[in-house]
Amino acid sequence: MADQSRPRLTTTAGAPVPSNNTSQTAGPRGPVLLQDYQLIEKLAHQNRERIPERVVHAKGWGAFGTFTVTNDITHISAAKVFDTVGKKTEVLTRFSTVAGELGAADAERDVRGFSVKLYTEEGNWDVVGNNTPIFFIRDGIKFPDFIRTQKRHPKTNLRSPEAMFDFWSAHPESVHQVTILMSDRGIPVNPMHMHGYGSHTFSMWNKDGVRHWVKFHWRSQQPIRNYTNAEAEALIGKTRESYQEDLYNAIDGGNFPKWTLCIQAMPEEDAERVPYNPFDLTKVWPHDDYPLIEVGVMELNRNPENYFMFIENAAFSPSNVVPGIGFSPDKMLQARIFSYADAHRYRLGTHYEALPANAPKAPLHHYHKDGAMRFFTNDFGNPDAYYEPNQHGGPVADPGVQEPPLKISGDADRYVQPDADADYVQPRALFNLLPADEKARLFDNMASAMGPCSANVKERWLAVLRRVHTDYEAGVRSALAAADDVNAIPVTEATQTQAAE
Repeated sequence: MADQSRPRLTTTAGAPVPSNNTSQTAGPRGPVLLQDYQLIEKLAHQNRERIPERVVHAKGWGAFGTFTVTNDITHISAAKVFDTVGKKTEVLTRFSTVAGELGAADAERDVRGFSVKLYTEEGNWDVVGNNTPIFFIRDGIKFPDFIRTQKRHPKTNLRSPEAMFDFWSAHPESVHQVTILMSDRGIPVNPMHMHGYGSHTFSMWNKDGVRHWVKFHWRSQQPIRNYTNAEAEALIGKTRESYQEDLYNAIDGGNFPKWTLCIQAMPEEDAERVPYNPFDLTKVWPHDDYPLIEVGVMELNRNPENYFMFIENAAFSPSNVVPGIGFSPDKMLQARIFSYADAHRYRLGTHYEALPANAPKAPLHHYHKDGAMRFFTNDFGNPDAYYEPNQHGGPVADPGVQEPPLKISGDADRYVQPDADADYVQPRALFNLLPADEKARLFDNMASAMGPCSANVKERWLAVLRRVHTDYEAGVRSALAAADDVNAIPVTEATQTQAAE
């Protein structure tokens, strides 16, 4: 008899299971019977328990929390999420590495993804960025090429520093991001001790239709802390799950991490006046010109009950905006608007936004039909209104949430950056800001990463560094030479004798 105090085990169709320990066989020593559908169900489900990992940002960690408005920015944005100081909105976050696979170590030198889904009253708003304010490239047409250099070589199945630095040296705009990656900021100790950025330029408009271009900054209220290469290597030898452990245990123990959301706001007309392209993802906006404006505070205070259900199934996309927040001519952003949602449709399925992690808290009315995993109704109690326009009272568009027209125009063409030196100005300023000890670590980190590269690729990258600053090139060149000396086979009397023989 079953233990009456415990729930009865069933198949996925709800039928009670008589045994979960033995298969049906023809006699005690006979073959297993095909009719044992409970055996078949268990094995078949196990074969399908995994979904494709993300091509990029595969390894991730996340949590739920709240966003609280602390400052009035209604003069900049009409988004209802900001309409009242003190207003709270539920959020889901996911932090991640970029290049590593699902089983990669957490504490590797890499850019970190930093994504926040806000379940607003007007739909989900996703801020999908990184822990750096910039990126390696400015045009989405190069993104597949760039990611291939971060993944495994098709023949060796190993990571290829040769490919990475070969690509970067051909795209000098990457030197700004590579400098950050190889600096102390390249290995944050965990998600709680790093800043986050929307990275792209977005737009906001107020109730009067006045637009600002904006940048989003999540400023950590915890101290910024990073590992050196040696510290990270020692940690990885003990655990590959350090980020998951730190984030989960902090929240589980009541130590809730917080970030302050700030924006930089540029009047729409300034985009034509500033000396840099404000829509170039490889550039930052100087804080002296566009200071940070506080918006609110995000607190993470709840671990998901099931990691797969809420973090692995979480689908963030910069295409998820709400009235009062929109896009910009940023070419990388324009590409991501398509590619992120399309990646989710491939990885999770047609109705990925109906999954619990992604389902909006706002009222939902649309005309999408059928397809795989149609596990919900969308007739909203009105089955005759399955097309639009209709006379049956179905949902209709609201012209009142229309974004004001863009004032930017130009001929359709494939434009290239006109000023060849523009890509070196901001990396040069960053390099000059670094104290001597951090520069020394930057030189060593970069030399270590470049070590396996061919002489030709090394020289091509050193030429890029030279255009940033001659001291930058000299420091990395010296670190490369020092590493070569350390790795060289020592010349002893015995080796000289062997060579002579």
